[in-house]
Amino acid sequence: MPVLPTPDYRPPLPFRSGNLATLYPPLMRRIPACSPRPERIETPDGDFLDVDFHPSRIGSTRRLAVISHGLEGSSRRKYVLGMAAMVTDLGLDAACWTQRGCGLEPNRLPRLYHSGETGDLHTVIAHSLGTGQYDEVVLIGFSMGGNQILKYLGEAPDRVPPQVRGAAVFSVPCDLSSAERVISRAALGIYLEYFMRGLRAKVRAKAVEFPDIYDASRLRGIDSLRRFDDRYTAPINGFSDAEDYYARSSCARVLDDVRVPALLVNARNDPFLTSRCLPVAQARRNPSLLLEMPRYGGHVGFVAPGNAYWSETRTRRFLVELLGLG
Repeated sequence: MPVLPTPDYRPPLPFRSGNLATLYPPLMRRIPACSPRPERIETPDGDFLDVDFHPSRIGSTRRLAVISHGLEGSSRRKYVLGMAAMVTDLGLDAACWTQRGCGLEPNRLPRLYHSGETGDLHTVIAHSLGTGQYDEVVLIGFSMGGNQILKYLGEAPDRVPPQVRGAAVFSVPCDLSSAERVISRAALGIYLEYFMRGLRAKVRAKAVEFPDIYDASRLRGIDSLRRFDDRYTAPINGFSDAEDYYARSSCARVLDDVRVPALLVNARNDPFLTSRCLPVAQARRNPSLLLEMPRYGGHVGFVAPGNAYWSETRTRRFLVELLGLG
């Protein structure tokens, strides 16, 4: 079954445009109020991850939401903070983590984050559970972070701690290869340049520290994410080329093996996604995969009146049902 009925989400008229719904929130949304407690986690390979912890706003809790950002994001992006505000209002703590190289301080090792990296997510979950403070964990992710979550849940289900009760993910490029093609040519290159600005800066910084591994001169002529991934992401992370990286890192190949309830919400007008990112067949086969495809939303958009976005209210309803909250 779990291809869910099309929800009745209908944003104000201008935001029924996929591009406007995508561009408006990072530019115009008010920053949700929050007072996170930053913490640095050491990774098993000698690097670090920065995590912002947001306490429940209604008292102590044994429940935690781990929130993962998208490509070139961080734990302080508005969509992350909006979700953290929702879950803490609901009575959960939130752990919003920043991927390697996306924080204010460069990470120690040569490698950066990538779309198929799941070990760091596991480190955040294991660290949080290791404090002894939590009995239940839910995972929430956006775009690349959503792909990582679904891949984590499906690639090695026995590794997932039993305390992980479920996940809610939005705007997920389930098929990275097809998503790359549309991102690199969409909206006159605006999206590509947005991502490439940060990626170029990371490569130039790494080239100073690790000149035997990073050659910044190879940035010349890069006109797509695929070329960037061919020259940098793939070889540095052990993939033969960009296509190998996309094939092995896409969550689509492991969705049949997801065992905990996972709500996947991809808007039909998302300018970053193709039909290959709408895993209808997998959802029909796997009762744990709940696929919802609203007509509107754009990419990590889901604008709604006020400063609480539809993605947050949708996640709230999912968590209330999943965790039996009042």
